Amino acid sequence: MRTSDFDYFLPEDRIAQVPAPRGSSRLLVLAGPGPVRHRRISDLPQLLDTGDLLVVNNTKVIPARLFAHREGTGGRVELLLVERLGPTEWLALVKPGRRAGPGTRLELEPGLEVEVVAKAESARYRLRFSEPIEAHLDRLGHVPLPPYIKREDRPEDRSSYQTVFASAEGAVAAPTAGLHFTRELLEELKQVGVGVAEVTLHVGMGTFKPVTADRVDEHRMDAEWFELPESAAAAIRETRQRGDRIVAVGTTVVRTLESVAREQDGELGACQGRTDLFISPGHEFRTVDLLLTNFHLPRSTLLMLVCAFGGRERVLGAYREAIGAGYRFYSYGDAMLVEPQA
Repeated sequence: MRTSDFDYFLPEDRIAQVPAPRGSSRLLVLAGPGPVRHRRISDLPQLLDTGDLLVVNNTKVIPARLFAHREGTGGRVELLLVERLGPTEWLALVKPGRRAGPGTRLELEPGLEVEVVAKAESARYRLRFSEPIEAHLDRLGHVPLPPYIKREDRPEDRSSYQTVFASAEGAVAAPTAGLHFTRELLEELKQVGVGVAEVTLHVGMGTFKPVTADRVDEHRMDAEWFELPESAAAAIRETRQRGDRIVAVGTTVVRTLESVAREQDGELGACQGRTDLFISPGHEFRTVDLLLTNFHLPRSTLLMLVCAFGGRERVLGAYREAIGAGYRFYSYGDAMLVEPQA
C-alpha cells in the first residue's frame, strides 16, 4: 500500500488545543454492520460486557522539554529528551540543531550544564548532563505537548496530559486514549464486571516518527521499551480462556500485546524488552478484540494501525463522518471504539 492511501483532509479548527473535561469526550462507535453510533466516553459501562478486560498503558509522561542557552552567545536552544542512556546521558532532539556539533556546551541554569557528545541517528543527539537531570525535571522541564497544539504548555497540562493510572515514568508523549478515563469511570466499569489490567510502553519518538516513504512497507519504526507483567498476562490468558474480550486502550497497548504474541508464538506470558513492531493493513491480530483510540494524524503509523484493525475504507469513512459531526481530533480530542472488520 502507499502512504498516500492513509491521507485525509482535516480542517484546522478540528484539532483540539485544550482537553474537554476529563470523562466528557464524545465517542464514535464503529462496531457491527450498521452505521456508526455517536455516544460519550461515559457510556463505556453500557457498551462493554461483563467479563471484558480493559488493558491500559500505565506509562507516565516526564516533563521532557527543556530550554538551555549556548555558552558564550546566550542563544536559546530547545531540548526534547527522548531516551535515557545512562545516569547522565540521554538521547534528545535539539532545536535548532544545525550548530549543535559535538563539544557544544549549553547551560540550563548556573551550575547545571549539558554537552553535546555526538549526533546519533534520526536527527537525535547524544547529550551528557553535568549531573543526573531527573531531579531537576519537575522544576525546569515542560510538558512535551505535540507540535500541532499551537500554544505553550500550561501548569494544568501537568495533570491533563497524564492518565489517572500513570505510574511508570519514561514517556515523552501521553498514551492519549487513556486520557479519557476518570477514577469514577474505572470504578463504574469494575462494578459492571469489566476488569482492568496494566501494561507499560514508554511512548517515544518511534510512535510519532513521520512516514516519509512512499510505500508503507518501507517504513521502519524506532524501538520503544515495553513490559507485560505476569499479573496482566495472567488476566489476559484467563479472559481469553473464558471467551471474553480484550479491550485495548490505545495503539500502544495493541503494539505491546502484539509484540509479545510475536515473541512467544501467539502466547502471552510476562515479557519486557524493546519493540519496533509496525502494524499496517495485512497484519494478523492475535490478542485484541476491541480498540479504544483517539483520532490520528493523516499518513501516521497510528492511523495505519487503526486501519489494519478496523479496515481502511471503513475507518476513513468513520473519520469523514466524525469531521462532519464536529468531533475533536488528536491528543486532546475525542475517541472512537472500533471492532475488527468482519
